[in-house]
Amino acid sequence: MPQAIITGASKGLGNSFAHQLAESGYDLLLVARSEKILAEEAAFLANQFTVKVSSLALDLSQENSASIICDWCEKNQFKPSVLINNAGYTCWGWFDTMPLPDHQRMMQVNVSTVLTLTHRLLPVLRKHEHAYILNVASTAAFQAVPTMIAYAASKAFIRSFSRGLRYELRNTSVSVTCLSPGPVATNFIRQGGMEAMQETAKKYEMTANDVVRAGLKAMFNRKAECIPGFLNYLTVKLSFILPDALLEKIAGNLYLSKLK
Repeated sequence: MPQAIITGASKGLGNSFAHQLAESGYDLLLVARSEKILAEEAAFLANQFTVKVSSLALDLSQENSASIICDWCEKNQFKPSVLINNAGYTCWGWFDTMPLPDHQRMMQVNVSTVLTLTHRLLPVLRKHEHAYILNVASTAAFQAVPTMIAYAASKAFIRSFSRGLRYELRNTSVSVTCLSPGPVATNFIRQGGMEAMQETAKKYEMTANDVVRAGLKAMFNRKAECIPGFLNYLTVKLSFILPDALLEKIAGNLYLSKLK
């Protein structure tokens, strides 16, 4: 059976990644903080799709979280050919009024753990005839977003990191794809304390299943990037044409008007 690792696997996009890969016959390692949710999801998927599903309850904001995952893989002879770096969250508000540790924990999850886990697992991935890395960024990766400046910067890193790594690995068995969704119908907004943005997001959001389906299709087709949804794709294309100052003003007016 092929094997895959999914971070942030307990809900939202991560849950959809788990379902769709299990349906495709992948044994899975699900990684997220909630031990109870992960265990229930693992049991359900194993029963539903007759695959082996393991869970690892872990706070990915810990500096050693990537090492814990890799140690688990070595101990359990788990040799993934697919790595889904999906875990991530946002901090919403004025940069200087939010506690610095909040920013640092977010950057650890969104950036540092992704970098370390990818680096540690590449030797394993290279041994497969066909292997894949899917890094989840955001349409926020294409411009600065006032009130979410560190989050947008972290996703810009993910996009640049993915494209650069993809080029370095172009003559190997490992393909790297960056998935940049817009608003998705998950609990992302609630987790980020962005309930004031909910009504606006609903006008543009996609389902998690549709986003994941598009992302996996792009990954298995060895595409560099995937921006699911026509409006999201159009918005990204416009970001290459419009001046940065105008994009920042539009985003600032949208988000600052909702921030109390």
